[in-house]
Amino acid sequence: MTCTKNRIIYKYLFFSIGLAFSVVSSVYAQKEPQYTQYMYNIGSFNPGYVGTVETPEIMGLYRAQWIDLPGAPRTIRFGTNVPLSNEKMGIGFNVVNDQLGPSTQTYIDLAYSYQFNVSENAKLSFGMDVGGSFLNIDFTKGTFENPGEPILDRELIKRFYPTIGAGLFLYGQDTWYLGASIPNFLTDAIYNDDVATIIEDKMQLNFIGGYVFDLSESLKFKPAFLINYIGGAPLNTNISTNFLINEKFTLGASYRLGNAVSALAGFQISGSTFIGYSYDYNTNPLGQFNSGSHEIILKFYLGKGGVGSSGSNGKNIKGKPKQIDTPRFF
Repeated sequence: MTCTKNRIIYKYLFFSIGLAFSVVSSVYAQKEPQYTQYMYNIGSFNPGYVGTVETPEIMGLYRAQWIDLPGAPRTIRFGTNVPLSNEKMGIGFNVVNDQLGPSTQTYIDLAYSYQFNVSENAKLSFGMDVGGSFLNIDFTKGTFENPGEPILDRELIKRFYPTIGAGLFLYGQDTWYLGASIPNFLTDAIYNDDVATIIEDKMQLNFIGGYVFDLSESLKFKPAFLINYIGGAPLNTNISTNFLINEKFTLGASYRLGNAVSALAGFQISGSTFIGYSYDYNTNPLGQFNSGSHEIILKFYLGKGGVGSSGSNGKNIKGKPKQIDTPRFF
């Protein structure tokens, strides 16, 4: 019974053909790792964001998806966003380790961004990142539906693929933002035939946006969205709402269309440390086979600030640390 279950799981997770479980939008249409707390993790998929923060930040994230399913995705991310002293440029660094069944993929990239004023209250930032992806597939792990496939005889595949991405991030002070990004322009040309049978690499587009409403002096409300698009696959659409209470606590909910509902919570431990947690429950038939997904994020702000940091309120004063009057809620 257990062997049969494992064969089914690896068949659907690894080859991304889980039509019976209605998870096309979350597996096949998801080349980049999936995040529920994307609103606190924009620098991982949009290099235009890295220089828009007011003070340097360091973050770590861990995601355990589809608990109780052997071979289900596990993601670890470490990243930094660093604005330079000229307040126009920024640099970033990302390392993401993504595990799925017998495959492990590690992404590493360096990002650069440049921003300029498009109006009195709005800025546009353009960013690029350059890096690579290390793919490691060990066919000795797990059992497979068709063990006679020629590619399975290789047992171990190791490859390195270069990546080049770009992004735009438009924002207005502390109130709204819109962004678009392409994680990798190098697609089919860099994959040989045998690896292409495992990962169908098509160009992915990401669109993100949000708006912050000041409901009172102690309460802010932010609806946001993230849309992932890959040609030939359904849109992966995420819609979220978050409340910021007393600039300390965040509470919210998120919905991944046709896939999952999520609860989010966060706490500003100190002026320089934020921790956030989310729990996903699948609304498609896959939900009956797992206990949901967990995601935790930890952010350190190397300067005074809160959940994010302010846009235009902070000013450099020679010889003094940068003062941030109000936290930026993105």
